[in-house]
Amino acid sequence: MNCISWNCRGLGRPRAVLELTEMVKKYSPSIIFLMETRSKICTLKNLRSKLNVENVHIVPRLNTGGGLALFWKNGIDLHILDSSPSHIDAVVNPGGDDAWRFTGFYGNPVTANRELSWMLLKHLCLKMDLPWLCLGDFNEIVKAEEKIGGAPRRERQMTNFRAALDFCGFCDLGFVGSPYTWCNNQFDGVVTWIRLDRGVANTAWTQLFPSVRVHHIAGSLSDHCPLWVCSNDENVRFYKRGRPFRFEAVWLTDDRCDGVIKNAWAGNTLENPMDRLVGKVDVCRSSLQTWSKLSFGNIRSLLYQKKKLLV
Repeated sequence: MNCISWNCRGLGRPRAVLELTEMVKKYSPSIIFLMETRSKICTLKNLRSKLNVENVHIVPRLNTGGGLALFWKNGIDLHILDSSPSHIDAVVNPGGDDAWRFTGFYGNPVTANRELSWMLLKHLCLKMDLPWLCLGDFNEIVKAEEKIGGAPRRERQMTNFRAALDFCGFCDLGFVGSPYTWCNNQFDGVVTWIRLDRGVANTAWTQLFPSVRVHHIAGSLSDHCPLWVCSNDENVRFYKRGRPFRFEAVWLTDDRCDGVIKNAWAGNTLENPMDRLVGKVDVCRSSLQTWSKLSFGNIRSLLYQKKKLLV
C-alpha cells in the first residue's frame, strides 16, 4: 500500500511539475491523487511518462480552476467507478477477496456549499460495502484544535463534517509529521495553519491494512502539504530504524537545555512557513540528541559500569 494525495494548486509551472516528479521518484507511489490541477487534459496525459505511471483518470478543470486526476501503475488492478469535480471513486482488486475501495475526495472550497460535499460523501457510502479508504483535501476540520490563527471555525461547520464521517463509519488515520497541512503564507499578516487534508477509512479497511500510516511530507510550492500513505514495509525504506526520539525528563535538570532548544529553533530560515516548522522541529530533535550524548553519555557509562560491578 503506497499512495500520494496532493492539492497541488496548479501544474502549469515547470517547478510544480518538477516537485511532483521528484516526490514520486522518492516515494514510489502506486496511486497518485491530485486536486486543483488547473491543467488541460493533454497536459495531464503527457504527465504519465514523467511520473512513470501508465494510467490516468481525469476530471477536467472548470474554466481555469479545479480539476482532479488519479494516476496509477499497471501493477495495480484499479477500476474507476465514477467521478465528479469533487471526487474520483475506484475499486482496487475488484472481485477478489482482498478488494477495497479508494476515493479521492475534494471538499467544496466555498463554505456555503460545503454541505453538498457531505451529501456526496453519504451518497458514496450507500453505493457499496467494501473496505474503504477516502483521502484528500476536505476543506474542513473536525475540531477547533486543528486550526491556529485567523477567525475561529464555526462549530456547526465542524459538527456537519463529523456527522458525515460518522455516517460513513470513517475513523481518522492520524498522521506523522507537522500537525497542519495548509498555511495561508501571510508573512505580513496573521499566519493561519489548518489541517484540511487527511485520510479516513472504515474499520474493514484498517483491518486489511493495519500498519498503514499517513505522513505529512514537506512541499514548497503549494500552500497544501502532500499526504503520503504507506504501510510499514514501505516506510522503513525512507526512515531510519532504531529507537524513536523521546524528550527525556532528565534534560530539564540541566540549565543548558533551554539554550539548546532556543538556538535550534532560531536557526531555520526557510521561506515556506510549513517547511520552516518541520525544519525547526527536526533541527531541535537532532540538537537535543547530540547535546544529550555529549552531556549525559559519560554519566550513563559510569552508571552502567557500576551496575555491572554490583552484579
